[in-house]
Amino acid sequence: MEPVRTLPAVILGLFLNILDGVSYGMITFPTSLPIFSTFGGDGVSMFFVTCVVSQLVYTLGGSIFKGGNGSMMIEVVPFYHLIVKDILRVVGEDNPTSLIATTMVAFALSSVLTGLVFWLQGVFHLGVLISYFPRHILVGCIGGVGVFLVETGIAVTVGLESESGVQYNWETVLQLTSSTETVFQWLLPLVQAVLLNVISSRCHSPLLIPLYFLLVLVLFYVISLGVLGLDMPTLWDRGWVFDVQEAANAPFYRYLTYFDITQTNWTALWSTLQTQMALVFFGILHVPLNVPALGVTIGEDNVDLDKELRAHGVSNVAAGLLGTVPNYLCYVNSVMFYRVGGGSRLSGIMLAAGTTIVLLIGPSPIGYLPIMVVGALIFVLGIDLVREALWDTWGRVNRLEYITILIIVVAMTLTDFVIGCLVGLALACIFFVMQTSRRNAVRSALSGAAARSTVRRHLAQRRFLDDVAKQTKILKLQGSLFFGTINSVESLVRKMLELHEWHKNPISFLVMDFGLVQSLDFSAMEAMLRIRRMLRTRDVHLVFCGLSLNGDVAISLQKADLWTDEANGLDVFATLNEALEWTENEYIRGLYMFNLSKAAGASRPSNIAGQSTFRFNYTKRKPTVTYDKVDENPPRYEQLREAARRVTQNLQKDSDIMPGIPNENGASQQDTPAASTSLLSITLGPYMDHSQKSEHLFQLISKELKEMVIPKDTLLWDWNEQPDALYFIESGILKARYAFPQDDYEISEAMLAGTIAGELTFLAQQPRDTMVRTEVDTKVWRLDGESVKNIVHQDTQAYTMLMNKTVSDLT
Repeated sequence: MEPVRTLPAVILGLFLNILDGVSYGMITFPTSLPIFSTFGGDGVSMFFVTCVVSQLVYTLGGSIFKGGNGSMMIEVVPFYHLIVKDILRVVGEDNPTSLIATTMVAFALSSVLTGLVFWLQGVFHLGVLISYFPRHILVGCIGGVGVFLVETGIAVTVGLESESGVQYNWETVLQLTSSTETVFQWLLPLVQAVLLNVISSRCHSPLLIPLYFLLVLVLFYVISLGVLGLDMPTLWDRGWVFDVQEAANAPFYRYLTYFDITQTNWTALWSTLQTQMALVFFGILHVPLNVPALGVTIGEDNVDLDKELRAHGVSNVAAGLLGTVPNYLCYVNSVMFYRVGGGSRLSGIMLAAGTTIVLLIGPSPIGYLPIMVVGALIFVLGIDLVREALWDTWGRVNRLEYITILIIVVAMTLTDFVIGCLVGLALACIFFVMQTSRRNAVRSALSGAAARSTVRRHLAQRRFLDDVAKQTKILKLQGSLFFGTINSVESLVRKMLELHEWHKNPISFLVMDFGLVQSLDFSAMEAMLRIRRMLRTRDVHLVFCGLSLNGDVAISLQKADLWTDEANGLDVFATLNEALEWTENEYIRGLYMFNLSKAAGASRPSNIAGQSTFRFNYTKRKPTVTYDKVDENPPRYEQLREAARRVTQNLQKDSDIMPGIPNENGASQQDTPAASTSLLSITLGPYMDHSQKSEHLFQLISKELKEMVIPKDTLLWDWNEQPDALYFIESGILKARYAFPQDDYEISEAMLAGTIAGELTFLAQQPRDTMVRTEVDTKVWRLDGESVKNIVHQDTQAYTMLMNKTVSDLT
């Protein structure tokens, strides 16, 4: 019963093949040329041969779609007409045998080339490369094919005799309106096509198209033979039915007799190579588009695109060796075939057998097929493609893409398909640059006052950085930096350095974050060199970050000599956090140099400044930020000097001044009662009012502190541990790591001397949210829970006041 169940699908598939075969085959050769005027039947035979070959390849295991319908690529027809024109220019009309032989070899060669490209794509798994081809360019080409089909429909129904088919001139208008009968010959099938489009928009039955054209066929003969009383010779003579009487008794393989290697003009064949490449390129776009779409439509989830490409390669090479035209898996016919009950291996074999029977019968039945039926089908296909390109995309694509589609359609219509494809590709490149250039290459521009590193510094340093870090400008760059986008970066830097802007917002550091940059072209590298020269004129230090040593961006910068060992005024860091940490250290180092310059013979700063995190030792390297320039860039250095004076004066107001910072008389105050009390004055002093109660509280806390010296790389606490103490850091560095499992992301924080570690979780009695290790040998003073109870017991009010103010500022 299986053959009986699949019979409706086979009949539908066979009818679709006949309609397609007649409509496509009749226009495969440019029948408007007298030499090819009788080649319509041969084109139909070539269609059926390639259809049977592809059907068998797909059904017998080449494709996962066992019932997939193979068909001729209709899109190759315009390219075939161009190939014939190329050959005609070289051979001429005086040698018809050579012209025909060369044309047949060129058609077969196009199938072989297409098959080889398909097969190589499948073997080397290159099917994904087609996805990089702009979709709107393909849509424009489809629209061009649609216009060509409409023109071909007019030429077929009227019988225009022109090498180029329909010409957009007054002579063509006169031919189309030369008589009432001529107008009806092209207008009736056009009306039928429009009517079918209207009906199909409301009725989606797969039987609609076959029944519609069968009805048109019946009505034609009822009216012409029964009502008007015309006979077949009259219909043939007046151009209402295809006149193939000369080929009626010709065998299906007659097209093979046209091959003659001795008469092939190889120079003419070589002249078609450009068009052949365009044909192949346009043809190979079908599989990556049709195959996944068919899989989605019929619910096939195991589609292997590379396997389908190899199958198309085999079917096209086989078709070329048999002297016929390229083929592919037809999406529309396959969907209809599956919906009516096809899809099995048996149904595919039966469809191939039925198509073979039609092929063996020969072209004689075409002599009874009304031209208006074929013309209407060609019009339907053409209108569908034009609608898909120009109507369905309206409002779905952006304006530039729609303009590209429209220009491609017009270029293909007025010139040829190769030029239209080239115009489309050129416009795609131009519009891509225009669209990409609109996207700002600067994702964000920040001040160092807003973007800070994760280093935890004591309050005095933080307040100092609040004043001076605004002289750091951070540009977070993004995308591809090329000639279309780099101008926005350069313009922004120029604006920063303009005189009126400079007096308001002077700059010491310009940090460029390349973390989101994918590539740089030569124009961008040249612009970076110009930016560096501009910054040198203002004595601004350039900092790059977000770079990988082996990344494309870093390699490009090195090739431009921007990033070399001899590069002055430039530093490079792996992350933005490291770059910000270094700039902050440079500001603070300049602060200590400023204070040391005021105190002759004063000792160098202690570890409280955090100099152990400096990239460069300030005793060996001149600070990037200096405070003693009075002639150059006065706005910038005046701001730095004022900030340094302000922070120094604030520190000197404290009764227990920071060790290592000289007082007004140049003497470093080291006469604190104990090291712990001295440390408390640094960490907690800025929060206190320096009253006797505060002094008393300092004494209470200092008595409870326990000194600890922790070796390098020691785990102080881990994530989710219950807190048992907080730590005052006297020297060294603690490194905390914060983890965000939901984002698979970590950040680290360096806690320097003069700061407190673990205070928030300890005071709130919440599990630790970090893992903390010692970066170097570190000296801390530990305050545990029992000690806090003792302090609270002795002075509850003072302790509460201090903790509230401390936590408020830290949070």
